[in-house]
Amino acid sequence: MAPLTDHRQGPAEAATAGVIRAPDRKVPEQSMRLGVLFSGGKDSLFACWKAMQQEEVACLITVVSRNPESYMFHTPNIRLAALQAEAAGLPLVEVETAGEKETELLDLKQALLQASEEFGIGGVVTGAILSVYQATRVQRVCHDLGLWCFNPLWHADQEAYMESLIDAGFAVIIAGVFACPFDESWLGREIDRRTLDELHTIARKYGITLTGEGGEFETFVTDAPFFSRRIAIERASTVYRNYNGVLRIERARLVAR
Repeated sequence: MAPLTDHRQGPAEAATAGVIRAPDRKVPEQSMRLGVLFSGGKDSLFACWKAMQQEEVACLITVVSRNPESYMFHTPNIRLAALQAEAAGLPLVEVETAGEKETELLDLKQALLQASEEFGIGGVVTGAILSVYQATRVQRVCHDLGLWCFNPLWHADQEAYMESLIDAGFAVIIAGVFACPFDESWLGREIDRRTLDELHTIARKYGITLTGEGGEFETFVTDAPFFSRRIAIERASTVYRNYNGVLRIERARLVAR
């Protein structure tokens, strides 16, 4: 995966590189303060980690949707983003949205504007991999606000990405399943090499994405290389029916590694 600073092209090139440049702005000569769109899942945390290696991450930005069927925003255990932000030692900008299609972008715009005003960010990082629907809408909002938009995982090799996630020391559990053949036993499973082998088999047989980018499953990160402490889940329950279910984390706290 190429560094962020290699991707500062114009809009035409960015369609393949995964980055949109802010309108009428020169390429910055010094490091840029960034805000990371943060869901608590593996993709946003890995993208945050990649950004940290290139630029200054000034804040995390979370949009809490009251609609579990939101087209734009991850919803399982989104309230625990604050605990993850604490573990990362980063401030969190959090706004709520009703989660109505397209109009939820106005709430995203408000969140990015707040992050820009409070933390002086010049760009936004997302964990988008394949979703053109999500990526283009975030890019459009960033363009309107004069912000750069970075998608460091855009069209990444899915197998290499999942291997990197494990190798880097991310602790990731499956927090939601939304497709056959994922039964209730998948909820709460850690994505380790054994789980990844099973996902390979399922991806080949059922034609799903290895990363869950097609909406087949959602994740929650309990530890990351940039966390000072890990998250211990003390109480959780599952809600599951017909290949559709979520792990509801009801109580969690930060503990020493």
